[in-house]
Amino acid sequence: MATELAKSLASRGHEVHLISTDPPFRLGEFHPGLRFHQVDTPTYPLFREPQYILSLANKVVQVAREFELDIVHAHYAVPHATAAFLAREVLRSGDGRVPKVVTTLHGTDITLTGNDPSYSQIVAFSIEQSDAVTAVSENLRSATRQELGIAREISVIPNFLDCAVHRRLAAADLRRRFGGADERTKIAIHVSNFRPVKRIPAVVQIFDRIRRRVPSRLLLVGDGPELSTAHRIAQELGIAGLVHTAGAQQEVLPLLSIADVFLLPSAQESFGLAALEAMACEVPVVASNVGGLPEVIEHNVSGFLHAPDDLDGMAGSAIAVLTDPERHRVIAEAASRRVREMFCEERVVPMYESLYGDVLER
Repeated sequence: MATELAKSLASRGHEVHLISTDPPFRLGEFHPGLRFHQVDTPTYPLFREPQYILSLANKVVQVAREFELDIVHAHYAVPHATAAFLAREVLRSGDGRVPKVVTTLHGTDITLTGNDPSYSQIVAFSIEQSDAVTAVSENLRSATRQELGIAREISVIPNFLDCAVHRRLAAADLRRRFGGADERTKIAIHVSNFRPVKRIPAVVQIFDRIRRRVPSRLLLVGDGPELSTAHRIAQELGIAGLVHTAGAQQEVLPLLSIADVFLLPSAQESFGLAALEAMACEVPVVASNVGGLPEVIEHNVSGFLHAPDDLDGMAGSAIAVLTDPERHRVIAEAASRRVREMFCEERVVPMYESLYGDVLER
């Protein structure tokens, strides 16, 4: 999302510098006004671990001095907001421009790292010391205040999509590859990093309920520690032949475009960007009623929300929409319409521009 924001800001005439350990995979082709700066973190025998936060702060200082940055926008509180704070303090000791620090909270920096006693004080300090703070959902803003005792103002600016790109594509050949020759066969899809929070066993168990009522296949897109668990459970349930994996993919729109329903029974989602991408491709989403997902999906209007442990309910919603073409069409159109009304680049990026302007005027 940080990369997409950088690309969008550059296209709107801003000078943007991306600072990271590796080129972001979404950076793609050359973008006028956008430059990438790589952080090199050397290893010394004196230290047990590479000192990434120090090398990152040092790189921010170098780029800020060379290009006279106005804003340092840190995505995630730890380690990036901490590094941005340290860089700003170094720059204050000189006689050049001192950039403002904006921090965007994306979720795991609060829900996992932030409330860990090993990091919580630094996370809270870094947030409090930022010149402005945003969260990708109202739920995340509330969690930040509750978990860390943060009292300062936090603006909610949601994640966004390039709606000119994110739409359902024609992919008949790809659909036949994963769904077979029978057009009545439905495709359920799940896209994630396959971490435990995504509850991959629940994905397979929901699909097992679906396939008993509807001829269907399950397409798993992504890679991570729980992918092997998915294979094991599919074997135990006797449905391994109905479960296909596509591995980690940079371009998921063609795969979303062949799907009939998206399964997302996560334990926690601070926003739910994968759900948003599916909705943009007119794929009804069946998800857990957790975190920021209710801010993205309207239950029974643009998708379906259930308690995380209500696997029967999730399967029931999926079966209902897969067996009723008219209802599927209505939900799919409502999902796409909600994305285009609330979460397109043209609506959200100006919120960041306005925030930058407010910070610079203070």
